[in-house]
This record gives sequence, structure tokens and C-alpha cells, in this order.
Amino acid sequence: MLPSGLRIGPLDLAARVDEALRVQAVAFGLSEEEVGIRRYIVQRHMTCPGARALGAFTEDGALTGFVYGMPNDRGHWWSGIVEPYLRAGGHDGWLDDAFVITELHVHPGFQGHGVGRELITRITDGAAEPRSILSAIDTESPARGLYRALGYKDLARQVHFPSAGLPYAVMGAELPLLRP
Repeated sequence: MLPSGLRIGPLDLAARVDEALRVQAVAFGLSEEEVGIRRYIVQRHMTCPGARALGAFTEDGALTGFVYGMPNDRGHWWSGIVEPYLRAGGHDGWLDDAFVITELHVHPGFQGHGVGRELITRITDGAAEPRSILSAIDTESPARGLYRALGYKDLARQVHFPSAGLPYAVMGAELPLLRP
């Protein structure tokens, strides 16, 4: 159950990109330079066919969390990086007919209250694709625990993205996601 006064709804991410990136910076520990790079990436992603975003809002409209994603396209940068890792494990078919969770971040003051769970389940409930994929830092974390509880399984581990200091895991789940 969401905290009192919090609502989940559509987010015009292109218009509220700076607010969303402030949430991501606090939740994920981004530098100002990284925020600037991600601003460009988010704005570009939101022009992709099928890209959508949801936000978690307080009663006064402040953004406390967000998720966005889109149908996967093997021509996108992310797919090109993860494809060899998925292929090595026999999972490269997951790149087809999948909705990618591109980013999911919740302000630390709102974490642990079901906000992330509600964001990811609602955005995938609206997906036309039969499955979802995402990448997360390859360490045991509350985020990875949430993804597993929703039905995501590791498809590839120790995935190295250029400019990322830590390795990632690629995870996939059949839709709809599991409910508690």
C-alpha cells in the first residue's frame, strides 16, 4: 500500500526531466556531470515510439519517484551492449518483444513503502509486449530483491557498460509481473 497522500500517474518526463533527475541523483548518487548527460539521454528516449513514463506524486504535485520505458529495439545502444552477454547464455531472444524498464528511481525518503513496486507493475501492465527486461547493478540490493519478487530472473551477469564503474545484471520477466 502506498504512503498516504501519494498517487501514481502519467508523467510528462520530457517536461519534468530536471525534477526526475534530481530524484535519480539522490537515489542513485549521480554527479552534476552525470545528470547533464542523462538529461540528454532521457529527452532522446522520450521521442522513441512507445516510450512512456509514470511518476509518484505527493498531494502538492512534487515528484518522489518515476519509471520510464519503451518497447525494446535491437538498434538501441543498450541492446547492442547487452546482446553478446545474453547470447552467451542463450537468452538473446529476450531482446525481441520485450518492454524495457529504462529507469526506475524512488527518492530515499519514500523507499521501502511499495512505491517502486507500484511504478514498475503499473507501467508493465500497460505494455503490449509479453515480457519485460531491465538492467541493474549486479549486487544484492533492495532493487534486485524487488525485481526478483516481481518475477524477474537473471539473464546475464557481470555486464560491463562503457563508463559504468560497476558491472550490471540483465534481468527478464514474463508479463504480467507477479503480485504479492
